[in-house]
Amino acid sequence: MLMRVETSCLLVVDFQERLMPAIHDADRTVANGAWLIQIAQRLETPVLASEQYPKGLGPTVAAIRDLLPAEAFMEKMHFSCAAERDCMRRIDALGRQQIIVMGAEAHVCVLQTALDLRMAGKEVYLVADAVSSRSPRDVELALERMRAEGVRVVSREMVAFEWLHQSGTDRFRAISREFLR
Repeated sequence: MLMRVETSCLLVVDFQERLMPAIHDADRTVANGAWLIQIAQRLETPVLASEQYPKGLGPTVAAIRDLLPAEAFMEKMHFSCAAERDCMRRIDALGRQQIIVMGAEAHVCVLQTALDLRMAGKEVYLVADAVSSRSPRDVELALERMRAEGVRVVSREMVAFEWLHQSGTDRFRAISREFLR
C-alpha cells in the first residue's frame, strides 16, 4: 500500500527536551523528523505531536516545536498515544487511515503507539530514520517487533516520494529544490 497525502497524517512522538540528550544519534533523528514535518506542511498533510508528561520530560525540542502550531501538540501520560483518549480522539478527528509515525523512544512510546494504532485498524508506517532510543539495540528490537505486527517500516524519503506521487509537477519541483538535493 502506498502512502498518499490525502489519506495520511504524520504523528511525532515525544521528541522532548529532557529525553533527547540521552537518545542515540538524537541530532540526526530530530533533523530527519524536522525535514519530514516541513514536507508534510508543504503538502498540507496534517501533523500532530505528542508530549509524554511534559512537566517531567519538558516540551518538544525547539527544532520540532518551532515548526508546529500550538494546536498540533497533545499531552499524554500513557506511553501509547492511542491509549490516551484525548490523543486518539484528535487522531481519529483527522479522518486519515494512514498514520506515519516517528519519535522517541522506539521501544517504548513509539512501539506502543504503533501497535495500538494497528489494533485500532489504522495503516501504520514507521519512519526508521526518524526514530531512536537510548540504546541502538532497543531500536533494532522495536523495528523487528513492529514489522512482525504489521507495521510498515519506511524511510523519510520513501514517505516524501510516495506523497509526491509523480515528478514534473510544480509541487515536486519546489520540494525537490528545497529538500531532495
